[in-house]
Order: sequence, then C-alpha cells, then structure tokens
Amino acid sequence: MKPLIVLISVFLISLVITALLSEMNLVLSGKIALSVMLLFTSIGHFKFTNGMMKMLPEGMPAKKEMIWITGIIEMLAAIGIIVSSTARTTGMLLIIFFVLILPSNIYAAVRHLDYEKADYTGSGVKYLWFRVPFQLLLIGWVYFFIIRA
Repeated sequence: MKPLIVLISVFLISLVITALLSEMNLVLSGKIALSVMLLFTSIGHFKFTNGMMKMLPEGMPAKKEMIWITGIIEMLAAIGIIVSSTARTTGMLLIIFFVLILPSNIYAAVRHLDYEKADYTGSGVKYLWFRVPFQLLLIGWVYFFIIRA
C-alpha cells in the first residue's frame, strides 16, 4: 500500500509543479512518480533484508545477495527511466522485472509473511487482492508513461 501512496502522491505533486512552472506534463510527472516509488521500495530491500529474504523459497542460495541485487536494480531503474536515452529500454526491462518478482509476492502472501517484521503475521492471501492489481498498474504505468511516451 505504501508504494501506491508514494506513486500517486508524487504524481499529483509533480503535476501541480509542472503546471505552475509552464504547463502540466503528464509524462514527466509519471516518470518522476515511478522513479521516486522505485527509490522508496529499493530502500526496503536494505532496511528489511531479513524479512525480504523470507519471500524467497527455502533452499534458494544467496538470498541476501538476491535481495540486495533487486534493490540495486530498482535504484538503477529509477535513474534509467528519467534519462531520455535509456528510458524506453529501462521500461521494457522493468516490465520483465515486475513480472519476475510477482511469484515472490505470491509466495510471501501464501505464507502470511510480514517482511517488515520478518515474521509470519502478515495479512496472507487477501494481500494478493491488492498486490496483483498493483503489479498490473505498475506494468501499465511503465507502458503508458515510459514505453509509449
């Protein structure tokens, strides 16, 4: 839920700022919002590493490194979507990334994982009623504001 709040809030603030500076810029505001959201979520990979490691199946090697790498990927994507020459390619890779991380979110939800607490007191499968549509929103957001733009 927090990433959605960040995404929408930054988008609306960016729209207002661009409107005040010259004219409202939907594409730029969409890129800025996604970039800030990615930076926000990447922080979680380092702040909640132990809980996020539990999102990965038992026996998977290098869990901590995988969490850190995905956090770095999100940081690089946040930069890549802002830079004009890399935005489209970054957007396509970001869609692939969003599809690839969805199984980890499903796995965590089924196990009732609360990654912030690193325990199994989370909301469970009902979380997927938010997460799956949110992933679809992110994919659509990338397509509309980055790839199609």
